Amino acid sequence: MSQSTYTYPTFPLPDASLNFLASESTIYDYAHLYGFCSRFKKLIAEYNLSDSQPLALLSKSSDELTFVVAACYLLKIPFVPLNPAVTDTELESYIKQINPGAFYTDDYNRSRTGSYSVLNVPREFMTIVSTGNEIASPSSDPEKQFGQFFTSGSSGQPKVVPLKRRQILFATSSSAVNFKPDHNRYWLLCLPLNHIGGISIILRSILYGSAIFRMDRFDEHQIRVFLSENRLFQIASLVPTMLMRLLDDKLFQLHLEFKALLLGGGPITQRLIDRSLERGIPIVSSYGMTETCAQIAANPMLQPRGIYTPKKSAGSLFKPNIIQIRDSESGSVMPANEHGEIWLKGPQVIDEYNNPELTSRSFDADGWFKTGDVGHINRKGQLFLKNRRSDRIITGGENVDPVEVESALTHIKGIAEAAVLGIPDAEWGQKVVALVVPQSSGKTLSDDEIFVPLKKQLSGFKIPKEIRYIDSLPKTPLGKLQRDKLPGLII
Repeated sequence: MSQSTYTYPTFPLPDASLNFLASESTIYDYAHLYGFCSRFKKLIAEYNLSDSQPLALLSKSSDELTFVVAACYLLKIPFVPLNPAVTDTELESYIKQINPGAFYTDDYNRSRTGSYSVLNVPREFMTIVSTGNEIASPSSDPEKQFGQFFTSGSSGQPKVVPLKRRQILFATSSSAVNFKPDHNRYWLLCLPLNHIGGISIILRSILYGSAIFRMDRFDEHQIRVFLSENRLFQIASLVPTMLMRLLDDKLFQLHLEFKALLLGGGPITQRLIDRSLERGIPIVSSYGMTETCAQIAANPMLQPRGIYTPKKSAGSLFKPNIIQIRDSESGSVMPANEHGEIWLKGPQVIDEYNNPELTSRSFDADGWFKTGDVGHINRKGQLFLKNRRSDRIITGGENVDPVEVESALTHIKGIAEAAVLGIPDAEWGQKVVALVVPQSSGKTLSDDEIFVPLKKQLSGFKIPKEIRYIDSLPKTPLGKLQRDKLPGLII
């Protein structure tokens, strides 16, 4: 499924004198990144890293991790970021799927890598400076894989999504139409570095030659100050939950040179859009997924000239990618304004999954990718989402696979069956709720009986916020769970 017929966007290597990364403790130039690359290249030479044996990254957010991600991209070292918050059981499952050639970790996670080799990356690597003359163009080898990413699947087993360099090249080129930070100006990075959303900020900044300001966590007070008073900050990427917290301060405004607030990673409510527009906040709502290397459509909700686009639109698809809305039963292409399944094709879309069976289910014979999402396109080509994949819950920017949570629940003594769904929540976008059928009718379990074993199996964001007991789950005559009927059971 090669996409080689497209003309690839090109980007120069940033000048070594430009700012690359800042955090609360220090500032680094691209000269520091290039110096780091020269030492890092020698360090990883002894490891047989490849697409089939990538470098696994298991670390909390840090300046060092940011340097490693950037160096991997520039040196063409395939990597796979892992969430350091996963349980040991989850981590073991992930490692089996990716077969890493080596690990990069922080001190806390070093003991979790078992017998695998762990890179020892001295902090002093970040203090070395170089011009970068020995580094190839960041646009080179567009068909080479740059990383693999875990995302939720419908079988309880997370999917591994391999992404190619061309995908970030096209995404970066297209998104520049809506926003692009200037040299020595900051893109605020407070998203986790185990998702494509956070990783793409690092890679796009390299391609733009702009700078990143990295934060260990979302500090709403400090971010309010940065975005309202510090004119070095031009772009910020947030999930809806984060923006809602910023807006709780009735005096919060963005400074006049701020360009765009990129919003994604969960449902965006009409109320949040209205509150933002009332403050004059230039939201860029978007549509995308790991398989499209983050956003593949975007829509500036508030434009400088006061021209408003439809509030509910996710924007127009980035060219040269193309989209079809198909009837879920017949597969026929639907006309404008008719709802159906969203299918995508183009250089920003993956060619395949690591799992051949999953690939065959997700692509048609002509290379179109079935997203599993439902929506429509109006006559102006603007995309409107009706609902995202029915098998996925997005809570606070994190993806939750209900099948995985259901499996963990049904392994608990006293639970016969379980169904998990996301319900709208003002703070988190969606809240994870479990519908549980007890083994003994009318009997409930204590919190300890449920949550103690769940905490051993699942990351915290996957654990249901509520447990509701019911007599039976809605099923088809063949015994398949009818997920579309689950919301009606929440009273």
